[in-house]
Amino acid sequence: MAANLRRAADEPCIQSGIETPFRQRLEGGGRSHVDRMLPFLMLNRGGGAESLAARVAGISRAYVIWPGPGDNDAVAIIERIARAAHARHSQILLVSLYDLPRDSALDADVPKLEAFTARLSASADAPAQAAAMRLAEALEKVEVDLRACRVEHVSEAWLESGVEQLARRLPWLSYLSLGLPQIYRVPGKDGIYPQLLHELEVSMFDALLQGSLGFLAAISPDPPRSHRALGRRSFIAAARSVDAKLLRVATSFDFLLSVSPINSEQAYDKFKADKFAKAPSFRYRPLTVDPDLAKRALYEIELRRVEDPVLENLFAEKRRELDQQLTLLACRNSRDFRYVSLTLYGPVEPELSASAREILDTVSGSRDLGEAIGADFVRKAAQGLIAYYRKANPDFNGRTMVREDIPAGLMVSGRNLMISQSTRVPRNRLDALLQHEVSIHLLTYVNGNAQGLKIFRTGLAGYEGVQEGLGVFAECAVGGLTATRLRLLAARVVAVEAMVAGAEFVESYRLLRGEGLGSRMAFNVAARVYRSGGLSKDAIYLRGFKQVLALLAAGSDLAPFWYGKIAARHVSVIEELAARGLLQPPKTLPQFLASPAAQARIAHLRNAPTLSQII
Repeated sequence: MAANLRRAADEPCIQSGIETPFRQRLEGGGRSHVDRMLPFLMLNRGGGAESLAARVAGISRAYVIWPGPGDNDAVAIIERIARAAHARHSQILLVSLYDLPRDSALDADVPKLEAFTARLSASADAPAQAAAMRLAEALEKVEVDLRACRVEHVSEAWLESGVEQLARRLPWLSYLSLGLPQIYRVPGKDGIYPQLLHELEVSMFDALLQGSLGFLAAISPDPPRSHRALGRRSFIAAARSVDAKLLRVATSFDFLLSVSPINSEQAYDKFKADKFAKAPSFRYRPLTVDPDLAKRALYEIELRRVEDPVLENLFAEKRRELDQQLTLLACRNSRDFRYVSLTLYGPVEPELSASAREILDTVSGSRDLGEAIGADFVRKAAQGLIAYYRKANPDFNGRTMVREDIPAGLMVSGRNLMISQSTRVPRNRLDALLQHEVSIHLLTYVNGNAQGLKIFRTGLAGYEGVQEGLGVFAECAVGGLTATRLRLLAARVVAVEAMVAGAEFVESYRLLRGEGLGSRMAFNVAARVYRSGGLSKDAIYLRGFKQVLALLAAGSDLAPFWYGKIAARHVSVIEELAARGLLQPPKTLPQFLASPAAQARIAHLRNAPTLSQII
């Protein structure tokens, strides 16, 4: 078919009746979807569940996918969508995606793979050519499984049956066709390499977004700065369903409560009575969940249905993290627990160990000035800070409670701030403590809860490290990070390192005492590290603080972290989802950010050469 299909006269525009988001089933099992009206429409005819072309089309913000039958029905909806888009844009691009034929000479016994080649063609108009050029550049940068994509330019376009005639009739239609390689299929067999297929799906989709931006730049005076902004702006029902199912599993248990002792006070008294020479016996709550049944529910969730590779990846990461937590619960109070914990929190890396040792060697402990205040006073102060936030945001619905069944200190679970009855806080540390717990942990829960998906309130996978680092950052910003507190964070790292190396409770306790910690503080640190069999979590506080300091030193903005509970690696994802309109700006910002004194301290943090010099 000739590359240029145009007719001189246009036909009068018809009323489309399409309101976005739009989704409609087609004859024979096809479907159409429009997230919002942009001047692009992805098409695929005849692909199945294992078709790369169909899968890439199906995660686009506007597509029509249909099987072999039903061409008339499909072409009619294509025209309807195209005309609706043309009411807003001068030119519309149809993108036909299809699978290139397999090499029939290949089989499993031949040490040769399918050619990693994409076949590209476009109509002769300038916008389509601009799209093709940007798309080709993006495709040639795709590298999967140590192989780079090669682009073959052809003059004959591949268009679905009926689409060619539509392109002839409507001169404001541009078109582009892209043949995708089937290198994800097992040579000579019907099987596929699923992870390779997924990687191709994501990379090819990203390349198409870049080509779409090239087209939009050619027809619009004000295109978006990033191609990522052209992704979907609404969650389909399947994404919300997956999110709800993950939430159901995540809230069926409280991981930290499940692995934390309920008899810390009594255990310390017994440890003291035993002359600090016999490891204490800790007791724990009965589990509220059967780990095996919860895992079954996890892996019954069909993540592919969300039709968005970014969200699918976030959901997959969270599912793996929940799986690891459930494995830990199944191993509670066994020798396996400490080793499984390394899959979730990791060991102590040499750089982190060196930082902890430097702090303990160079930072002198200081006495926390002022009277020590108890749990009831802490609760009243926390309620006051929560009330401050609620004035600006009525949805800031944090709850406080004093409990006897948690170790000394404060703990946030969801929207609940739990305060141990045995808590005693130096008055000069109270504001710092509340900023950590309320202005970071509760605030990011509330902001995350306001997003369209609840995964941002329960936390993206791996969020805890930078979340605790932000908590320490908040303490420092309000002037409450004391030398004693910094040494405590370093001591936790040393204790985790010793535990992972095989040291037992009493040995680590004595190590901590040798570092200058008092008997009660050394016990508390050791109890946290050895709970349930050995948890390497406590190294994340200093590690996360170092991450935050590195971001500040690089001039990075911390704004993405206020959207919800995210890890440092998710900043670019948050920025993309925000650009696509899928995330709302944070409703509440930390109180201390408005303080000139805090801003001055933050400026100092950007230039502090080492951790030991920030006090």
